[in-house]
Formats: sequence, C-alpha cells, structure tokens
Amino acid sequence: MLETSARLLELLSLLQTPRVWTGADLAERLGVDARTVRRDIDKLRTLGYPVHAVAGTAGYRLGAGAKLPPLLLNDDEAVAVVLGLRTAAGGSVTGIEESSLRALAKLEQILPSRLRHRVSALQAAMVTVPAGVAGVDPEMLTAIAAAIRDHVQLRFDYRTHDGTEIRRTAEPHRLVHTGRRWYLVGWDVEKRDWRTYRVDRLRPRTPTGPRFTPREAPEVDLAGWVSRGVSTSAYRYQARITLEASAAEAADRIPPTVGVIEAIDERHCLLHTGSNSLDEIAVYTGLFGFGFHVHEPPELIEHLRALAARVTAAIAPREDAPGPAHRTSD
Repeated sequence: MLETSARLLELLSLLQTPRVWTGADLAERLGVDARTVRRDIDKLRTLGYPVHAVAGTAGYRLGAGAKLPPLLLNDDEAVAVVLGLRTAAGGSVTGIEESSLRALAKLEQILPSRLRHRVSALQAAMVTVPAGVAGVDPEMLTAIAAAIRDHVQLRFDYRTHDGTEIRRTAEPHRLVHTGRRWYLVGWDVEKRDWRTYRVDRLRPRTPTGPRFTPREAPEVDLAGWVSRGVSTSAYRYQARITLEASAAEAADRIPPTVGVIEAIDERHCLLHTGSNSLDEIAVYTGLFGFGFHVHEPPELIEHLRALAARVTAAIAPREDAPGPAHRTSD
C-alpha cells in the first residue's frame, strides 16, 4: 500500500482524468478500503482541490473551484506544455509572452532530464518561419527569467547597435516584450544606472554573479519606460508629431518600438518617436496613412519641406518635357 503522501498524489492524478470515479474503483486502484478513499478525498478538499461527489453513481470527479490548485502532469503532458509555452514565449500568441515565460521558468526548473531530452529532440525537428525580426532562444529567456527570480547578477557579452562587442554585468529586473522583441531591464553594475538590453544581442556567460537585493523599478509603467527608451531616447533626432487619428487607431498601426503614443482627443494623438535618420522619420510618418503635423525637431521640419518640394517638382508638368511626335499631312 502506498504511503499517505504518495497515495494522495496518485489519487489526484486519477481524478484529473475526465471521468467519474466510483469509490470502489478508486479503492481498487489505490489498494485501500473505501473509508480511506473518503478520508483522502477530504484531505484533497482541505488542500483546495474541488473534488465533487456525483449524485446517482456514488462517484467523484475533479471540478472547477474558486482558485487554481496545483496540477499533476504526466510525461507527455509536461512535454506538450513546455513546447506550447516556449512557442507562446516567442511571441506567437500576442499578449501572453511574459506570462508564458514565467510559467516556463517554473516548469523547466523541475523538469527531469529525460523530458528535457524529449523537448530538445522535438524542437530540433521543428522548423519555424522567420517573423522578420531576430529570434530569441527560449532557453536563454528562461535562464534570464531564473536569474531575475533568484536575484543573481547576470554576466553577458552584448552587441551594441553599431556592432561593437562589449561585456556587461547587470542586476536583472524584468523581461519586457514589445510585440516584436524581448528586452531585459536591469541595473548596470559598471554604469550604476538602469539600462535596457535587447535580448537577441545578448549572450549570457557562466557562472552567474552573486546574489543582490532587488532595487525599486525606474518607473511603475515599466513597459512605457522601455518603449520610450527604445523608440526615442537612444537616437540623435527625437520627434514630436501630432497625428490626425485617435490613440487607438494609431496604436493599431504603430508598434511600441517605433514610438510612444499619447492621446489628445478623440481625433488626435501625439507621437513621440526618434531615429538617427531624418529620412527614416519622414518615410515612417508618411506611410502611417494619417494626416500629421510636426512640432519638433526643427531639422525634421526643414527636411520635410525640402522633401515636399522635390516630390512636387517630380510630379509637376514640365514645359521642356518631350511630347507626342507632331505629324504633318502629306
């Protein structure tokens, strides 16, 4: 006969299957009497598992409760969940990337090595169509998430936007997903300031650094802080542009990595964006499909005037342009 704790886990595993179990069936499977089954059912209920008695069949089934209790997974289920979470963490399901990563970090921490090999083999056999941005290894994401959870410093090599390779040590605070890319927000130990790092440019080094005491976040709205940092603050030119569209309409077309949108009224919003190229800002803004008015920088205003003059000249009729050949009658 199983010990009490092992028997409870086995009982829970049986009840998680989609069927109604009679007390006799459970007693036979567990090798105990019906009274012991009833006591074990009461213990599961005390632990928060909603075990319902089914009228008419003198049976039991696991139902939905007011809170989510811990679940037991067999090997196949665990592999399926890990693969699903890795896919979702990569951004294939919008809005759940960060939640998927937290769940993945918890699950992979306790995943047996035999199941890790199965997950690796399945992923090696899978081919993903590129999404147009640099991909991020899910194992690296979970390693960073584990460092955040355990409050240990990260040591890593980092490739800057101009291709320079540098080495950094940071106290990792949060991973932020913008819909296209993953960013690590952390306290740079050398710079003694908050920094944002693109995860696809980051290569962790081992071993990790010492434990640290978590610091207060640079802002409550961490996603907004990252969006401003990657779309405006890091660039030579920082633009402020009024768009003739609501904030919701603009957000549908403009990703967070391009700029930060601020509502003005129901028909207008303010776009804060940046680039090292005036041409890039001009082209991006013109292709959004909204009317717009540029407030700053003055260099962008002059650049748009010159661009508008060239475009107007390109489509204006020219007197010296060759026309159709003139034919005379014989």
